[in-house]
Amino acid sequence: MTIKRLRIIELVVFFAAASSVAAQTPPPPLSVKPLRGGVYWTQGGVGGNTGIIIGRNGVIIIDAKTTPDSAKEMLSAVAKLTDKPVTHVILTHSDADHVNGLAAFPKGLTIIAHENNKKEQEAALAAGGPAAPPRDYLPNQVVAKDKESLKIDGVRIVLLHFAPAHTSGDLIVFLPDQKIVFAGDITATNHPFPFIHLDKNGSSEGWIKSAKGIAALDADTFVPGHGDLQTKADVQKRLADTAERRAQIKELVAQGKSLDEIRKTLGDTENPPPGGAYRPFTEVVYKELSKN
Repeated sequence: MTIKRLRIIELVVFFAAASSVAAQTPPPPLSVKPLRGGVYWTQGGVGGNTGIIIGRNGVIIIDAKTTPDSAKEMLSAVAKLTDKPVTHVILTHSDADHVNGLAAFPKGLTIIAHENNKKEQEAALAAGGPAAPPRDYLPNQVVAKDKESLKIDGVRIVLLHFAPAHTSGDLIVFLPDQKIVFAGDITATNHPFPFIHLDKNGSSEGWIKSAKGIAALDADTFVPGHGDLQTKADVQKRLADTAERRAQIKELVAQGKSLDEIRKTLGDTENPPPGGAYRPFTEVVYKELSKN
C-alpha cells in the first residue's frame, strides 16, 4: 500500500472519529461577537470559530463549520447583522470542522484557499466516506504564493502562508485596516501545545516559522481556530513555550532517548484524540527529528 493511500485512509478515519465525537458531545451554543470595522467572529456550534466580514455589497466568511446544520445557524446569525448576501468564503485549512459546513452555503460563491488545502480536500473526496468535503464546494480560487493582497468588496485582505504548520495548506487572513488576524488552527488554544497533521505534511518547525510571522504582523486581535481571542502577547507566549519544548525534545533526541523516555523526562501526559491523525506534540517532533 502506498504512503499516499495510507494518508488518505488516516484522514478518513480521523474525520469519521471526529464526527462521531461531535455527535456525542453537545456543542456550546453559537454566539456572534463584534470586533471592529464591520468584522465579527463566532464561537460555538459544531466546528471551529468563524469570521464574518461585512463588505460594501456582500459578506465574506472565514471558515464554514463542520455540519450543514451548524453552518445554517451561523448564516442565520449573519442575516441578523445584514441583508447583504454571502459572496466569498476564505478557508484557513482543510480540516472538516472548518470546511464541511459549506454544503449549506449558497451556490456560486468564490471559495478561496491555499493550493495545498485544495489538494488535501481532493484527496479526502477521493477517499470517500461520510466526512468527505462537499463535492460542489471545492476551492475555486487558490493561493499559490506566500503572500497575496486582495481587495474584496472594498475590504483590504492579506492572505499569508509562511510554511506548512498545522497542515501543508494553512492560510492566515490578515485585515490590516482593522488590525485583526484570523489564523485558523495554527493559533488554536484548546490544547497545551500545537496540534500538527503529519498526514497532511504539517511541521513543528514550520509551525514556529508561521507563529513568528503571525506575531510580527501589525495586529492587536488574533482569532484562533478554536478558543478565545488572543493578544499579540498571547501569541508570543505560545510561540516561546512551543519553541522551548521543541528545543528540549531536539536535545533529548540527540542524546538517543526513545519517545517514551522523552515523554517521561518532560512529564508529557498528552494523549492523542480518537482517529490518529493528530499526534501529541512531543511525538510529532520526535518523529520529525529521529525519522522514525
